[in-house]
Parts: sequence; C-alpha cells; structure tokens
Amino acid sequence: MQGVQAPASQHSASGLRDHILQTENHWTLYQGRDINFILTICIRESDKKGTEPETKMAVEGGAKCIKYLLFFFNFLFWICGLALIVLGVLAQLALNTTLVIHQASGSAVPLVLIGVGVIIFFIAFFGCCGAWKENHCMVSTFSVLLSIIVIVEIGAAIAGYIYRGQINQIVEDSFKDMVNKYNTSSEDVRKAVDNMQKELRCCGVNASADWINFGPDKTSVPDSCCITEAKGCGSGTMHDADKVYQTGCLSAVEALLKKNVQLVIVAAIVIAILQVTGIVFACLLMKSIRSGYEVM
Repeated sequence: MQGVQAPASQHSASGLRDHILQTENHWTLYQGRDINFILTICIRESDKKGTEPETKMAVEGGAKCIKYLLFFFNFLFWICGLALIVLGVLAQLALNTTLVIHQASGSAVPLVLIGVGVIIFFIAFFGCCGAWKENHCMVSTFSVLLSIIVIVEIGAAIAGYIYRGQINQIVEDSFKDMVNKYNTSSEDVRKAVDNMQKELRCCGVNASADWINFGPDKTSVPDSCCITEAKGCGSGTMHDADKVYQTGCLSAVEALLKKNVQLVIVAAIVIAILQVTGIVFACLLMKSIRSGYEVM
C-alpha cells in the first residue's frame, strides 16, 4: 500500500507526528505507542550513531596503549632473561672455583638457570616483535609460550619445596666426599676446597673435626681453615678456636642461603607478576588485532 504524501502546509510543529502516522510501515511498528516515547527512541538512536566514531577512537587509543605496555613488559622480560643467564654463568664459575660437587643434579643447577634465561630471552624478543608489528600469530605464540613458562616455574617451585631435604642431603654428601678425598684429589680439587673454606670462613663439613684423617697426628687441618692463614698454620690446631674456624661449611652455606632467600622470593614474585601481566596484555592486544583496529 502506498503511503499518503503529506501536504507541505502540514509540515509544521506536528509534521513529524503526521508523517509517521501516514506511513503504513511506521504505523504498523509504532501503533498503540505514545508519540513521546517514539521520539525519545529516535533521539537515542541518533545520539548512538553520533558517538560510534568516538567509541571507535577510544578503543583504538586503548589498543595503542596496550601495544606499548606489552612492548615495555617484554623489554623487562628480556632483562630478566639476560639476568638469569648472567646469574647462571656466575653460579657455574662459583662451582668451578669454590665447590666441587660430584652429583650431577647439583652441578646442573647453573645450567638450568642459563637454559631458562635463554628461553625467556628469546620469548621476550619474540613478544617485542609481535607487539611492534601487530602480528596476531606472533603475539598469540608469545602468550602461549609465556603461559607454559609460568606453569613450568610453578612446578619447579613446588618440586624444589618438596625435595628440599634431598637437595640438602646431596650437598652434605658432596662436602663429605670432598673432605675425605682431599689428600688424594687433584690440585684443582684441593684448591677449590681451600677457596670455599676461605671465602665462607668455615672448616670441614659440620666442624673442623671432620678433618681428623687429614694428617697422621689426627689434629691438623688444611691451612685454609686458619683464621689468619700462613704456611703450616693448620698443624695441630684442629680444636683451637682462636686459630681455626670451628663452623662447618654446610651450615655456612645454609646461613648464606637463608640470608638471601627473602630476596629470591621477592624477585620470583615480581617476575611472576610481570609474566602474568604480560599474558593479559598479550590477550588484549590479540583481541584488538583480531577486531581490525588500527593501533599504530
């Protein structure tokens, strides 16, 4: 049915009402409704359309912010990975110069740190490139890999807590093995033991008496046990607290670890927060990229 064309004279204050009522489709839609309600809906729809560009600009601005935040957090991840690599190298050097641990699980700890550091280093670099290039595939891959790293770290922390007693036993057995084989070991091994005792200011595994088989008199210790080191200072001075350290190296290592454990825990929590935040930002950026918003 054709709509009736309203005369031009009727397009005044009541023109909009007459135009709506004279159009069959509009009459079917709005029949029985209050005209004020109809006008209110029209105004709201008009306002909504007018705000769409502003909403899109706001979303684009938020996506741009997320992009640069993700890039910044990946830079922090990159630094964390580099720090783990350096820490692992320093720990390996420390083992080579101060400790001689015959158990593979003990000597592998620095290598694990180096390996994790390398992985985080490259994942962070991958995430930086993905964020900067706005590549959905790279950002999603970064998010998945980082999630796997977080899960592995949680598992490692739980395993370390569960098996902490076995780790302590491994270290103690290693120290005892070093002391018992001191006289028959190579010069490098003896030098490593001496460096450990001098740097940690300790003697033997649990006490200076652990060196009872060091000399034929059963009362001598290596010169590295002496408080003031000099050639032959350890002869016959095993129980002399004024000349020889009485604290065992095992307790000295435990004290050193306890002293730094809070710092390690705080660092681990900070890294975990950064990683989880990075995953969240990566997911938000993926959503923005998939929505087709320009974030440059």
